[in-house]
Amino acid sequence: MTKTLHLHIPVARPPWSALGRRLESMCRKALYEFDLIGNASKIAVALSGGKDSLTLLYLLKAISGRGVPNFEIAAIHVGGPFSCGAGVSVGYLKQICDEIGVDFLTCESKQKRESLECYSCSRERRTLIFESAKSVGATTIAFGHHADDNAQTLLMNLLHKGEFAGMLPKVPMHDYGVSIIRPLIYFQEEEIREFAKMYGFARILCQCPVGQNSLRKQTKDLISEIEKTFPNAKGNLASASLLYGSKKALQA
Repeated sequence: MTKTLHLHIPVARPPWSALGRRLESMCRKALYEFDLIGNASKIAVALSGGKDSLTLLYLLKAISGRGVPNFEIAAIHVGGPFSCGAGVSVGYLKQICDEIGVDFLTCESKQKRESLECYSCSRERRTLIFESAKSVGATTIAFGHHADDNAQTLLMNLLHKGEFAGMLPKVPMHDYGVSIIRPLIYFQEEEIREFAKMYGFARILCQCPVGQNSLRKQTKDLISEIEKTFPNAKGNLASASLLYGSKKALQA
């Protein structure tokens, strides 16, 4: 007789710890201040399976229908031998989604090791996610980018391209007919890591074979060096990005 293996499925849901309440409050703040939900009745979540995307999934599920209009959630996972992400099994993520009552969709990356690089991989993954989301009627797509990501993006663009441009909380992608939202834009990565440890899903690490030497990783290390002299550098970069982005939006 074949035995079925039942894995422990980490689920984060209210009632929250003090940290959980804080993170939910910051998520709600972003949703309200940047009108991230709008009239959307269904939101897709880009679910790699790492700490950021799982935190996003759990918080949006907890918030839906509580002080905001109820919205459906569809989680979309991009698989493939060299896709960027946590390298977790599809079955593991499906069990999580089944447990919290979220639709789960998968699509497959065609990246090959010999041509793998961050820019083309990111474009392919986003296109796959956009098309999957639209196939189930979701034109608002949530990504788990946080304040640390925003600070890194701002510094990369400033030093590499001479552009003062970070991550906007909401980005209409007119060519694709969707909008990207970033409900975790106020979160520090360390807070997400602590939350993930608390609820048992922090053991997952990025499996990308080129990610550990990417420009983003180098920029992250650079910010750590800068913080030895300017301890608030990361937070100030993220705040400056949001402030500048908000001013540009008002002028548009």
